[in-house]
Amino acid sequence: MTTSTTPKISFIGAGSVVFTQGLLADLFAFPELRGARIALHDIDPERLETAVAAARQIAQARGADPHITAHADRRAALTGADFVINSVQVGMGEATRTDFEVPARFGVRQTIGDTLGIGGIFRGLRTFPLLKALGEDIAEVCPDAWLLNYTNPMAMNVQYLVQATGLTRVVGLCHSVHWTMHGLSELVGVPLEEVTYRAAGVNHQAWVLEFRHGGTDLYAKLDALIEQDAQLRRRTRVDMYRRLGYYPTETSEHSAEYVPWYLHHDSEIDRLRLPVGAYLDIVAENVAEYERTRDALAAGRTLQVEGTMEYAPQIIHSIVTGTPRTVYGNVPNRGLIGNLPSEGTVEVPCLVDDSGVQPTRTGPLPAQLAALNRTYLSTTDLVVRAALEDAPSFVRQAAMTDPATAATLSPDRIWELCDAMVEAHGDRLQPGLRTLLGS
Repeated sequence: MTTSTTPKISFIGAGSVVFTQGLLADLFAFPELRGARIALHDIDPERLETAVAAARQIAQARGADPHITAHADRRAALTGADFVINSVQVGMGEATRTDFEVPARFGVRQTIGDTLGIGGIFRGLRTFPLLKALGEDIAEVCPDAWLLNYTNPMAMNVQYLVQATGLTRVVGLCHSVHWTMHGLSELVGVPLEEVTYRAAGVNHQAWVLEFRHGGTDLYAKLDALIEQDAQLRRRTRVDMYRRLGYYPTETSEHSAEYVPWYLHHDSEIDRLRLPVGAYLDIVAENVAEYERTRDALAAGRTLQVEGTMEYAPQIIHSIVTGTPRTVYGNVPNRGLIGNLPSEGTVEVPCLVDDSGVQPTRTGPLPAQLAALNRTYLSTTDLVVRAALEDAPSFVRQAAMTDPATAATLSPDRIWELCDAMVEAHGDRLQPGLRTLLGS
């Protein structure tokens, strides 16, 4: 474990410039990390150049004096790293459009498409080859590094990384629990810092198990607000909360995709105001924001960069300085949640200090929550097995187990859709999964 206050932090996919900026702003907010060694890697030269310019400007604005290097070669960026932050999106916007447009021809509706569903399945499959190569590089040139993964689909990627590469210092990070609690606290009118909460489940489908202020259960206050406000009842996750008894930790747009109840029905899309295809607008805005950042830097204008409250900088600070914190991490289950599969990836509270990231055992989930999470993890497991075993049939079977896809298509059509996705993604997939199986 590093105790140096000049740790080497490698950013893989640093060309996600806006996201990288936020993480750097958070890192440099810690006085102990202002002299860190920052290694930026991306395969796009323009994006890499933009990331370096942004990093230098942020460092100057924060009074930091890091050693910043740019690397087209991934292994050079990784060599000697103490921490690796992965935010790669394989195929970028073009692949994301494929994930929406091809399924739409089959009548499959998606909102975000990055976790489960056809979009999540194929995003995982096209990311796995990169993750395997990244894991192999880490094992060779920085075997003691912590890999902090932000790339979706989170549960699939963490399970694949652990099983395909044997790395043990892998934690998947997502801001959904933090921002859910931020929003809920605002809704009930209690400052977040005064709220006690506990959540657990799987990424993008975890659950707020406790929500308290002192000795008061804040769920009772939330119930009263929902009862009084018809517009609150038009949110998917509020609808799920009312039926399941626990609040989901991801947005309504995400939550609607992981169950069979909503996207297949025009009336539910209307009632819950579900934005079908919403992620394509987000992708377009991300590109536009990158271009604005690139142009501002080229013109010498000052960037206004706010901190993001992301977990990776907090983890790095805690490991480097020994400052104890609790964050939410995505890690192999291995009994942490007793009624979910042991090999699956779960999202649980993790204690962090100079001993590293230590997941906490949360016990079994309420039965109805575990039932949904098990379905999610069954699909995830089949996708990972497809890649590990070069088994294209598992890809089709994963799609058959996916709730939203199965609610929309017959088995024959699911297999036809998978073939169409294989053809559309071409050589982004590992060779053994490019076989067309027909229906």
